[in-house]
Amino acid sequence: MDFLLRIWRGSGDPPRFRAIRQLYRIVRKHNFPEARGRRLLRRWLSAEQLAQFDARNFFDVIGGHTAKRYRIYYANVANVEELDKVGRPMVCFCFIPKGDLVPGDVMLAQKIALETDELAALAVANRFAPQPQRPT
Repeated sequence: MDFLLRIWRGSGDPPRFRAIRQLYRIVRKHNFPEARGRRLLRRWLSAEQLAQFDARNFFDVIGGHTAKRYRIYYANVANVEELDKVGRPMVCFCFIPKGDLVPGDVMLAQKIALETDELAALAVANRFAPQPQRPT
């Protein structure tokens, strides 16, 4: 306990105090809800989906009933697209679980819903036309 008191009072080793403060910031950053949601999502993704997510911040899902392909973007709302055979968006969907959730948790719920009960998920989804692609 004396060790900690010396550090916090600034009478001890200043570099050690800075190191402990830096460690606290790192741990705190990785424990925020968004970081935890992102970690949980990553654990549920297949190897292919994880590679896609790491590279582009989205991943594709195959619908459990129709075998249609959907793309889920990193966001809380209006982040699901149904893709045609060549990967162009045909229609966009907005469906989210109840509660104030971080993007990773929302995306995981959407992934599970589309893979296990696609038709029920789409029945409650709001549909809208995809936005024109911006030139890159």
